Amino acid sequence: MTKKSFNASVLPKMRAFATGLLTPRDAVLVGLSGGADSVCLLHFLHYLSKEKHFRLAAVHINHGLRGRAARTDQQFCKQFCKERDIEFFSLKVEVKKLARQQDLSPEHAARKARYDAFKKIARKWGATKLALGHHLDDQAETFLLNLLRGTKLKGLGGIPVRRPLCKETEIIRPLMCISRAETEAYLANNGLTHVTDESNRDEAFRRNWIRNTLLPLLETKQPQIRAHLALLAREVTQRLS
Repeated sequence: MTKKSFNASVLPKMRAFATGLLTPRDAVLVGLSGGADSVCLLHFLHYLSKEKHFRLAAVHINHGLRGRAARTDQQFCKQFCKERDIEFFSLKVEVKKLARQQDLSPEHAARKARYDAFKKIARKWGATKLALGHHLDDQAETFLLNLLRGTKLKGLGGIPVRRPLCKETEIIRPLMCISRAETEAYLANNGLTHVTDESNRDEAFRRNWIRNTLLPLLETKQPQIRAHLALLAREVTQRLS
Protein backbone atom coordinates (compact mmCIF):
# COMPACT_ATOMS: atom_id res chain seq x y z
CA MET A 1 0.00 0.00 0.00
CA THR A 2 1.28 3.50 -0.76
CA LYS A 3 0.26 6.81 0.67
CA LYS A 4 -1.10 7.74 -2.74
CA SER A 5 -3.88 5.20 -2.25
CA PHE A 6 -5.28 7.26 0.63
CA ASN A 7 -7.35 10.39 0.44
CA ALA A 8 -4.61 12.95 1.08
CA SER A 9 -6.79 15.09 3.35
CA VAL A 10 -7.95 12.15 5.45
CA LEU A 11 -4.72 10.25 6.09
CA PRO A 12 -3.00 12.85 8.31
CA LYS A 13 -6.08 13.14 10.52
CA MET A 14 -6.43 9.37 10.81
CA ARG A 15 -2.75 8.81 11.58
CA ALA A 16 -2.51 11.58 14.16
CA PHE A 17 -5.71 10.59 15.93
CA ALA A 18 -4.96 6.84 15.99
CA THR A 19 -1.36 7.36 17.11
CA GLY A 20 -2.65 9.02 20.25
CA LEU A 21 -4.72 5.93 21.08
CA LEU A 22 -2.18 3.16 20.38
CA THR A 23 1.25 2.00 21.51
CA PRO A 24 3.63 -0.67 20.15
CA ARG A 25 2.80 -2.80 23.20
CA ASP A 26 -0.89 -3.02 22.30
CA ALA A 27 -2.83 -6.04 21.10
CA VAL A 28 -5.69 -4.50 19.12
CA LEU A 29 -8.91 -6.42 18.48
CA VAL A 30 -11.10 -4.78 15.81
CA GLY A 31 -14.87 -5.19 15.78
CA LEU A 32 -15.57 -6.15 12.16
CA SER A 33 -19.18 -6.17 10.98
CA GLY A 34 -18.28 -6.04 7.29
CA GLY A 35 -19.88 -2.61 6.92
CA ALA A 36 -18.06 0.35 5.43
CA ASP A 37 -16.88 1.82 8.74
CA SER A 38 -15.42 -1.36 10.22
CA VAL A 39 -13.75 -2.34 6.93
CA CYS A 40 -12.17 1.11 6.73
CA LEU A 41 -10.97 0.79 10.34
CA LEU A 42 -9.47 -2.68 9.98
CA HIS A 43 -7.76 -1.86 6.68
CA PHE A 44 -6.24 1.31 8.15
CA LEU A 45 -5.09 -0.37 11.37
CA HIS A 46 -3.60 -3.24 9.38
CA TYR A 47 -1.52 -0.66 7.52
CA LEU A 48 -0.63 1.20 10.73
CA SER A 49 0.29 -1.99 12.61
CA LYS A 50 3.21 -2.57 10.24
CA GLU A 51 4.57 0.84 11.13
CA LYS A 52 3.73 0.95 14.85
CA HIS A 53 4.29 -2.78 15.50
CA PHE A 54 1.18 -3.58 17.52
CA ARG A 55 -0.62 -6.93 17.29
CA LEU A 56 -3.88 -7.03 15.35
CA ALA A 57 -6.90 -9.33 15.12
CA ALA A 58 -10.57 -8.99 14.17
CA VAL A 59 -13.81 -10.27 15.67
CA HIS A 60 -17.18 -10.62 13.95
CA ILE A 61 -20.40 -10.99 15.96
CA ASN A 62 -23.40 -12.73 14.36
CA HIS A 63 -26.50 -11.52 16.21
CA GLY A 64 -28.66 -14.41 15.00
CA LEU A 65 -31.22 -12.01 13.51
CA ARG A 66 -30.69 -11.97 9.75
CA GLY A 67 -30.32 -15.61 8.72
CA ARG A 68 -28.54 -16.14 5.40
CA ALA A 69 -27.57 -12.44 5.14
CA ALA A 70 -25.73 -12.68 8.46
CA ARG A 71 -23.85 -15.78 7.32
CA THR A 72 -22.87 -13.94 4.13
CA ASP A 73 -21.53 -11.05 6.21
CA GLN A 74 -19.53 -13.45 8.38
CA GLN A 75 -17.99 -15.13 5.34
CA PHE A 76 -17.08 -11.75 3.87
CA CYS A 77 -15.28 -10.78 7.08
CA LYS A 78 -13.48 -14.11 7.29
CA GLN A 79 -12.26 -13.83 3.70
CA PHE A 80 -11.20 -10.19 4.15
CA CYS A 81 -8.99 -11.21 7.07
CA LYS A 82 -7.66 -14.33 5.36
CA GLU A 83 -6.46 -12.29 2.37
CA ARG A 84 -4.48 -10.04 4.72
CA ASP A 85 -3.28 -12.68 7.17
CA ILE A 86 -5.22 -11.09 10.05
CA GLU A 87 -6.25 -13.43 12.88
CA PHE A 88 -10.04 -13.76 12.82
CA PHE A 89 -12.60 -14.68 15.47
CA SER A 90 -16.36 -15.04 15.11
CA LEU A 91 -19.08 -15.64 17.64
CA LYS A 92 -22.84 -16.09 17.34
CA VAL A 93 -25.15 -14.63 19.98
CA GLU A 94 -28.90 -15.12 20.44
CA VAL A 95 -30.35 -11.64 20.70
CA LYS A 96 -34.02 -12.66 20.57
CA LYS A 97 -33.53 -15.13 23.41
CA LEU A 98 -31.70 -12.56 25.53
CA ALA A 99 -34.41 -9.96 24.87
CA ARG A 100 -37.12 -12.37 26.08
CA GLN A 101 -35.17 -13.52 29.12
CA GLN A 102 -34.24 -10.04 30.33
CA ASP A 103 -37.21 -8.07 28.96
CA LEU A 104 -35.02 -5.87 26.78
CA SER A 105 -35.71 -4.08 23.50
CA PRO A 106 -34.09 -5.72 20.47
CA GLU A 107 -31.61 -2.83 20.19
CA HIS A 108 -30.63 -3.01 23.87
CA ALA A 109 -30.36 -6.81 23.78
CA ALA A 110 -28.18 -6.69 20.65
CA ARG A 111 -25.84 -4.17 22.22
CA LYS A 112 -25.56 -6.12 25.48
CA ALA A 113 -24.95 -9.42 23.67
CA ARG A 114 -22.39 -7.80 21.36
CA TYR A 115 -20.34 -6.25 24.15
CA ASP A 116 -20.46 -9.44 26.23
CA ALA A 117 -19.10 -11.27 23.17
CA PHE A 118 -16.40 -8.64 22.71
CA LYS A 119 -15.30 -9.17 26.32
CA LYS A 120 -15.15 -12.92 25.84
CA ILE A 121 -12.97 -12.76 22.73
CA ALA A 122 -10.83 -9.91 24.10
CA ARG A 123 -9.97 -11.99 27.17
CA LYS A 124 -9.37 -15.10 25.09
CA TRP A 125 -6.95 -13.34 22.74
CA GLY A 126 -5.38 -11.02 25.31
CA ALA A 127 -6.51 -7.73 23.75
CA THR A 128 -5.41 -4.51 25.40
CA LYS A 129 -7.60 -2.46 23.04
CA LEU A 130 -10.93 -3.08 21.30
CA ALA A 131 -11.15 -0.77 18.27
CA LEU A 132 -14.62 0.11 16.99
CA GLY A 133 -15.56 1.96 13.80
CA HIS A 134 -17.72 4.79 15.14
CA HIS A 135 -17.07 8.08 13.38
CA LEU A 136 -18.04 11.75 13.50
CA ASP A 137 -21.50 11.16 12.00
CA ASP A 138 -22.26 8.52 14.64
CA GLN A 139 -21.39 11.10 17.28
CA ALA A 140 -23.82 13.62 15.76
CA GLU A 141 -26.55 10.97 15.55
CA THR A 142 -26.02 9.94 19.16
CA PHE A 143 -26.19 13.56 20.35
CA LEU A 144 -29.57 14.00 18.62
CA LEU A 145 -30.82 10.58 19.72
CA ASN A 146 -30.11 11.33 23.38
CA LEU A 147 -31.58 14.82 23.03
CA LEU A 148 -34.83 13.42 21.61
CA ARG A 149 -35.06 10.73 24.29
CA GLY A 150 -34.49 13.27 27.02
CA THR A 151 -31.17 13.30 28.83
CA LYS A 152 -29.07 15.02 31.44
CA LEU A 153 -25.94 16.92 30.40
CA LYS A 154 -23.77 13.77 30.51
CA GLY A 155 -25.89 12.16 27.79
CA LEU A 156 -25.04 15.01 25.42
CA GLY A 157 -21.40 13.95 25.62
CA GLY A 158 -22.27 11.22 23.15
CA ILE A 159 -19.89 8.38 22.33
CA PRO A 160 -16.56 8.44 24.21
CA VAL A 161 -13.40 8.11 22.15
CA ARG A 162 -12.06 5.73 24.78
CA ARG A 163 -13.53 3.93 27.76
CA PRO A 164 -12.95 0.66 29.63
CA LEU A 165 -14.46 -2.54 28.21
CA CYS A 166 -13.21 -4.63 31.12
CA LYS A 167 -10.24 -4.60 33.49
CA GLU A 168 -7.80 -5.78 30.83
CA THR A 169 -9.17 -4.02 27.74
CA GLU A 170 -9.97 -0.46 26.70
CA ILE A 171 -12.38 0.49 23.92
CA ILE A 172 -10.97 2.98 21.41
CA ARG A 173 -12.60 4.64 18.41
CA PRO A 174 -9.86 5.70 15.97
CA LEU A 175 -12.27 6.97 13.29
CA MET A 176 -14.00 9.53 15.48
CA CYS A 177 -12.03 12.27 13.72
CA ILE A 178 -13.54 11.61 10.26
CA SER A 179 -17.01 11.52 8.72
CA ARG A 180 -18.99 8.74 7.10
CA ALA A 181 -18.35 10.34 3.71
CA GLU A 182 -14.61 10.20 4.39
CA THR A 183 -14.74 6.51 5.32
CA GLU A 184 -16.57 5.81 2.07
CA ALA A 185 -13.99 7.83 0.13
CA TYR A 186 -11.26 5.82 1.84
CA LEU A 187 -12.84 2.57 0.65
CA ALA A 188 -13.22 3.87 -2.89
CA ASN A 189 -9.64 5.12 -3.02
CA ASN A 190 -8.33 1.76 -1.85
CA GLY A 191 -10.62 -0.39 -4.03
CA LEU A 192 -12.32 -1.96 -1.01
CA THR A 193 -15.79 -3.52 -0.90
CA HIS A 194 -18.10 -3.96 2.07
CA VAL A 195 -21.46 -5.44 2.97
CA THR A 196 -24.67 -3.51 3.67
CA ASP A 197 -27.08 -4.27 6.50
CA GLU A 198 -30.52 -3.54 5.04
CA SER A 199 -31.95 -3.04 8.54
CA ASN A 200 -30.08 0.28 8.61
CA ARG A 201 -32.76 1.61 6.23
CA ASP A 202 -35.65 0.74 8.58
CA GLU A 203 -36.83 4.04 10.03
CA ALA A 204 -38.85 2.27 12.69
CA PHE A 205 -35.52 2.52 14.54
CA ARG A 206 -35.10 6.11 15.71
CA ARG A 207 -31.37 6.25 14.94
CA ASN A 208 -32.07 5.32 11.32
CA TRP A 209 -34.68 8.09 11.08
CA ILE A 210 -32.15 10.57 12.47
CA ARG A 211 -29.51 9.36 10.00
CA ASN A 212 -31.68 9.12 6.91
CA THR A 213 -34.23 11.90 7.42
CA LEU A 214 -33.48 14.37 10.21
CA LEU A 215 -29.78 15.06 9.59
CA PRO A 216 -30.20 15.53 5.81
CA LEU A 217 -33.05 17.96 6.56
CA LEU A 218 -30.89 19.92 9.02
CA GLU A 219 -28.09 19.99 6.45
CA THR A 220 -30.28 21.99 4.09
CA LYS A 221 -30.03 24.84 6.62
CA GLN A 222 -26.53 24.13 7.97
CA PRO A 223 -24.25 21.96 5.79
CA GLN A 224 -21.77 21.51 8.66
CA ILE A 225 -24.37 20.35 11.20
CA ARG A 226 -22.75 16.93 11.73
CA ALA A 227 -19.37 18.42 12.56
CA HIS A 228 -20.97 21.09 14.77
CA LEU A 229 -22.92 18.52 16.81
CA ALA A 230 -19.86 16.28 17.16
CA LEU A 231 -17.80 19.24 18.37
CA LEU A 232 -20.49 20.19 20.88
CA ALA A 233 -20.58 16.61 22.19
CA ARG A 234 -16.79 16.66 22.62
CA GLU A 235 -16.94 19.97 24.51
CA VAL A 236 -19.60 18.62 26.84
CA THR A 237 -17.40 15.61 27.58
CA GLN A 238 -14.36 17.83 28.24
CA ARG A 239 -16.30 20.04 30.64
CA LEU A 240 -17.58 17.04 32.58
CA SER A 241 -14.21 15.26 32.79
